[in-house]
Amino acid sequence: MKNLLELLPSPKLPFKGTFLFILFFGAISATGQSEKPIDKVIITTLNQKTQVSTNENGQLQVNVSQNDVSKFKRRGWILYSDFGARGDGKTDDINAIAGAHAFANQQGLSVKANEGATYYISGKERTAVIRTNTDFGKASFIIDDTEVQNINASVFVISSSLEAFELKGVSTLKRNQEKIDASLPGPCLVTVTNSQVKRYIRFGLNQNNGAAQTDIFMVDKNGKVDMNAPIIWDFEQITKISALPIDEKPLTIKGGRFTTIANKAESKYTYYSRNIAIRRSNVIIDGVEHRITGEGDQGAPYGGFLNIGDCAYVTIRNTILTGHKTYSTIGAAGKPVTMGTYDLSANRALNVSFINCSQTNDINDRTYWGILGSNYCKNMLYDSCVFSRFDAHMGVANATIRNSTLGHMGNNAIGSGTLTVENSTIRGSTLVNLRSDYGSTWQGTFVIRNCIFVPANGRPTSASLIGGSYSGQHDFGYTCYMPERIIIENLRIDDSNHPENYQGPAIFANFNPEMTSESYKEKFPYVITKEVTLRNVTTASGKALRVSDNTYMFRNVKVDVR
Repeated sequence: MKNLLELLPSPKLPFKGTFLFILFFGAISATGQSEKPIDKVIITTLNQKTQVSTNENGQLQVNVSQNDVSKFKRRGWILYSDFGARGDGKTDDINAIAGAHAFANQQGLSVKANEGATYYISGKERTAVIRTNTDFGKASFIIDDTEVQNINASVFVISSSLEAFELKGVSTLKRNQEKIDASLPGPCLVTVTNSQVKRYIRFGLNQNNGAAQTDIFMVDKNGKVDMNAPIIWDFEQITKISALPIDEKPLTIKGGRFTTIANKAESKYTYYSRNIAIRRSNVIIDGVEHRITGEGDQGAPYGGFLNIGDCAYVTIRNTILTGHKTYSTIGAAGKPVTMGTYDLSANRALNVSFINCSQTNDINDRTYWGILGSNYCKNMLYDSCVFSRFDAHMGVANATIRNSTLGHMGNNAIGSGTLTVENSTIRGSTLVNLRSDYGSTWQGTFVIRNCIFVPANGRPTSASLIGGSYSGQHDFGYTCYMPERIIIENLRIDDSNHPENYQGPAIFANFNPEMTSESYKEKFPYVITKEVTLRNVTTASGKALRVSDNTYMFRNVKVDVR
């Protein structure tokens, strides 16, 4: 096998004394990087004033005077105003902002926004690529989405200078495999696909034919897999596998008060990506604020103002976000459906943490959609957050919610490993909702400690701790499991407001009302929970905790109460 170092692209070394640099940046989408360039920046150091312009092809041209080159290098950072940004809230500053970052990336300089500035960013197709520490400070940014040239073009992309490469010699993988046969330049993020196998074959109003089997995991230079984020599928065949070297030095983005003037497009599944896209590992976002204005009677959904993808070790902290207004459209089943729209999203990402974060609007206001959506993630954390929901669509491996409050959309997940909820208040319909559109599946364990559950935010309801639905008649592309073991310690259920004839809270919702005897046959059998451990579970109603309305379905569950 050829040494994998030989497969890496040759490093591009600067040519001393030259005055012309051409920088190419890869396209960004919600699913990763493409080889098609979205931007070409021409940087010169001619003996002219520092300025940013565009040529006849719309390409960005940045000239930095030699005096300014020396000044910026001595100072160690640059301002947006150094490249012509007005910051008056009216002039379109996106070219100056993109030009400043392009030069900073080339020279390894930090970037700062001007104190007190308000930068207007039009719908022009221009992306500022960030590869150095950036301090937005207390500056404001107005992102105008009323007329957008390309809804898929991010406003900012936090990018790596490292490039992914094809990983040769690996033809199969096994679930929980501890090592791959590869020698790598350093720690790498490996993404693998088998397009011949479909998983996550969605059921319901947004039904689809599934997605190619995909996994993402981390290995060291010797190919040893980080078992904290294990391989979750068997790959009998691999149609594509790549490795992306991990940036080991942290990159920090601080501050910034962003306001999106919402689009008024037709309410269809045409997601807007006018955002900060994070496509680099080892990134800290600290103190960002995002608000939304101008939402009207219709609008297209958003794919996340902070959009995290194809990376590892990302921390979002001390950040304030905003839930988007919910709009409806006609779904894949031909019936009306409310569209998911997000201010946070994570796709194919490992070790993602949200710490001390909140949202501007009421987490229990049902006119706003839940703030997070995620796919193919591992090791996600909420710590000290106040959000309308946690959500894992196409699987999460290991998730933790601690010291947090979740609002009207609650805690939604499918996946594997351990789901831990501790020292938190959950105000959704259930304590944990296993998403029925993906088979209400969790292959692993639930651990719930020191929590308060307020069913349906206090509206009259017959409370259930674990929610979901499973008929056994739909093929989701995998065997569906309930958590094998559920451990609940020190849980207070505030069911004081309940309907008449309330029998008390149930551990499990009625997942399949038709399954009441052995005569019901599942084409795709559900693997039911084996054991539930209860310690100090109390109710405001004074009524005891029951197993389920469906006593037959859960007849073999062992409940250990002390």
